[in-house]
Amino acid sequence: MHITVRSGVRRRPYGSTVAAVLASAALLAGCGVLEGSGDELQVVEDPEPATAPPSPERTATPQGTVIGDIGAELTDTAAADVTALAVEASTRSLVVAVTDSSDGDDAGDTGAAVLFSPLDDPTAVHAEIPVPGAVEQLVPDNGSVVATLPGEDELIHLSPEQGIVGRTDVTGSPAGVTGGADTRLVAVRERAEVDVLEHEQRSASIGDGLSSADRVLLAGDTPIVLDRVRSAVFQVNLDDGDIGPGLRAGQGATHAVADRFGRVLVTDTRTDGLLAFDAEPLMLVQRYPVHGGIYAIAYDAERDIAWVTLTERNEVVGFDVAGGEPDEIHRFDSVRQPNSVTVDEQDGRVVVGSAAGEGIQVIEP
Repeated sequence: MHITVRSGVRRRPYGSTVAAVLASAALLAGCGVLEGSGDELQVVEDPEPATAPPSPERTATPQGTVIGDIGAELTDTAAADVTALAVEASTRSLVVAVTDSSDGDDAGDTGAAVLFSPLDDPTAVHAEIPVPGAVEQLVPDNGSVVATLPGEDELIHLSPEQGIVGRTDVTGSPAGVTGGADTRLVAVRERAEVDVLEHEQRSASIGDGLSSADRVLLAGDTPIVLDRVRSAVFQVNLDDGDIGPGLRAGQGATHAVADRFGRVLVTDTRTDGLLAFDAEPLMLVQRYPVHGGIYAIAYDAERDIAWVTLTERNEVVGFDVAGGEPDEIHRFDSVRQPNSVTVDEQDGRVVVGSAAGEGIQVIEP
């Protein structure tokens, strides 16, 4: 059942907007460039990608509205774990990927599904679409969504009216996707490549020098790939068909989004930082400490707010990122293990997903 609880408090007034180029060149100290297959900044022989730090039991009530039974019909005892979230703006839908982590390894019995709900009433699920495995990322696509299923080696195209309307086979664990139906870029984790899909057919694979490909995004017109194993971001040269310059992104980068300034915002989970890179040329322009297990990130382009989750504290924090450094303007207690977050740019509502069976949380800052 869903429970409405107390609202949060805005911590500080909006910071003034100044040019991002005011970031000091001192922020670049110690961040070398990675070119080709060599990695002079590799600090350990067998690096492991950072993951979400485990959350403690909650000591505070999550603010906003908590819908604790999201996906509960998939399991006999509790709500399912949320694995991904998205807002599909054209249909005003909240899209939630869930899985029942208590089930076995049988792909036909995972309890995984993608749920579509009206943004104005997230409790009213109007479509529940079973999928063959856990979804890692949901990307809106002109009224539908594209879901990445790394464990199933495919992208699934979903419509709330028609269910699964298409499948694209991508061998090698497709983890992230960006772009539209004519041209998509897919981050393929195990092959450590970015696939270029033309009308859902692979036309190129680009990846020389990557250790992993976990997210791919467009910062302005520049494709950027996040490599979690190397904790680095790289340009992707589509014309030349190769990986361009790269920069170290802390010691354990996990998620990335692009903002309207042509920058890439990256969460450095292992060493507690929110990083901003100019994409062209690739350059670190901000590094801001954010303690507490920073992990998921979403960006509100209407308000220039980056929302990040802190899994070690069960919190979600909003930063004004329009100025020379991030300015904290919101902080809310969250559901436990807040591994995913999304934002509705129309009204600024934030949705946080629990990977510990506590459902979703809707906050109106």
